[in-house]
Amino acid sequence: MKVNLFINNEDVTTEHYEEVRDPGRLSEVVGFIAKGDPGYIDRAVQAAHQAFHFWRQNTLNERMSILLKSAEEIEKNMSSIASVTAKENGMLLGRTIDEVKLGLMDMRTIIELAPSAFQQRIIEDESGWVNVVKRPMGVIACIVPWNAPIILTLQKITPILLAGNTIVVKPSPTASMGVVTILKTMAEFFPPGVINVVLGGGDVGSALTSHPLVRKISFTGGGSTAVAIMKSAADTLKGVHFELGGNDPAIVLNDADLNEVVPKIVEGAFRRTGQFCFAIKRVYIPYSMYDEFYEKACEFTDSYKIGYQLNEEATMGPINNQLQYQRIIELIERLEHSGANLVKLGKQLEPENWDNGYYLQPVIVRDVDPYAEIVTCEQFGPVLPLIPYHTEEEVIHMANNSEFGLGSSVWSSDFDRALDVANRIEAGMTFINGHGQTPLGSKYIPFGGIKQSGIGREKSIKVFDEFIEYHGINFHKKGIN
Repeated sequence: MKVNLFINNEDVTTEHYEEVRDPGRLSEVVGFIAKGDPGYIDRAVQAAHQAFHFWRQNTLNERMSILLKSAEEIEKNMSSIASVTAKENGMLLGRTIDEVKLGLMDMRTIIELAPSAFQQRIIEDESGWVNVVKRPMGVIACIVPWNAPIILTLQKITPILLAGNTIVVKPSPTASMGVVTILKTMAEFFPPGVINVVLGGGDVGSALTSHPLVRKISFTGGGSTAVAIMKSAADTLKGVHFELGGNDPAIVLNDADLNEVVPKIVEGAFRRTGQFCFAIKRVYIPYSMYDEFYEKACEFTDSYKIGYQLNEEATMGPINNQLQYQRIIELIERLEHSGANLVKLGKQLEPENWDNGYYLQPVIVRDVDPYAEIVTCEQFGPVLPLIPYHTEEEVIHMANNSEFGLGSSVWSSDFDRALDVANRIEAGMTFINGHGQTPLGSKYIPFGGIKQSGIGREKSIKVFDEFIEYHGINFHKKGIN
C-alpha cells in the first residue's frame, strides 16, 4: 500500500517515501507513506484557506448532511480500514473495528448536538437589539497520535468541519495509513480543499503549527510536544486545543466487591496494551484488602494471551513503535534494579515470533513507594503499580499529588460514598465503578483534563466552543441615549 499526501482533493506524490513495518511482524512491510516537507504544508494551508471562504457559506444543515453521508461511506469500508490500521499500529483487530464503530458513534452524536450548539439567540429591550453569532475560525491544524488514530481523528475533525472551518491534518508516521484512508473517503463528499492531509516528521509539524494562516491547533499527544507547539503558536497568537496525557488513579474503597472490580480495573489498565491516555495508571487499595486484590489482579492478568494483533486468540497485542517499546523496557529494568516486587504475567501465543515484534508481557508491581517513578509517570504501556493506603484522606492526597489530571475512577458498593470521594479528586473526569465513559457520558461529558493533561475539551456540546469565534451585533434604537 502506498499512501500519498492529499491536498485540494488530489493525491500528491513526493520524492521520498518511508516504509511502515508491522509492529507485530517487524519483518513485514505494511506499506509506504509519502514524506512531506514544509513546502507541502504551505500548499495544504493555502488550499484550506481558499476553501474556507466558500465552505463557511454552507448552512449548518448542509454541513451536517455531508458529514452523515461520509460516515455512511466509512461504515461501508470499515473492515478494510480496520485491517490496515491494526497492521500499522499493532492494536487488536477486533478492538480496531470497535474503535471505528465508536468513532462513527461519536461523529453522529456530535452531528446530533450541532443544531443546539449553533441555535441563534436574539435579545431585545427598549434600548437596543443584540445578536451574538457563532462564526468559524478558518484553517485548523489537526495533529493526531498513533494509539487510537481513527476515533481520535473523527472526534476531532467532526466539530471543526460542522462549525464551518477547514482542516489540515498531520497523522502520526506510525499510524497514518488508516487515517489517510478515512479522510480521503470523507473528502469525496466535500468541496476541494476542505480536508487536507500532509505526512512527515517534526519539520512538517513545526511548519504547520507556525503557519500564519492557521488559526488554531488541535493536538492530541504528549506534553513535551505540546510545549513545543505552544511556543511555535505564540509568534502568531494562535489558539491551542490540547488533549494530553494522564496518570489516572483508580481508588478502591474498602466496601468494594473485589470479584467484580478487579477484572474491570485490570482491563482499564491493559486495554490497547496500556497505550491510551485515560488508562488506569495506578491503583490505590486499602491495606486490609491489598493482598487479596494483588492475588486476584495477578490471576486475571495471567489470563492475557499476548500475540499478533490479527490472531483471533490474542487478547493483547504489541507496542506500537520502537521508541515507546524501548522506553517501557528501560522503565521495567529500573524497577527491577530498585528492588521493587514485580511479576510478568500472561501467555506468549507465538514465542517463536516474540523477537519479531514489540511484545511485552503485562506487569503487576506491588509494595511500591507512592512517589516512585512508576507511580508518578505516564507509563503508556502494560505496567501497573498497586499502592496501599490507610485512610480516605491519605488516598485522596496521593491521587491528587500529580501534575496530571485527565481521568480517574472510584470503586465502591456505596454510591453516595463513592460520589463524595469522586468530588474531591482533581481531574477532568471521574468514573464510578468503571473506567471510561458510558454512552450517556460520551454524549454529555466534555472530554479532557486539567493541569498538564490538556487545554480545552473534546466531545459533548462544549466542543463547538473550541472552534468558533463570537461576533456580537448591537443595534441602538432611536431616542435612547
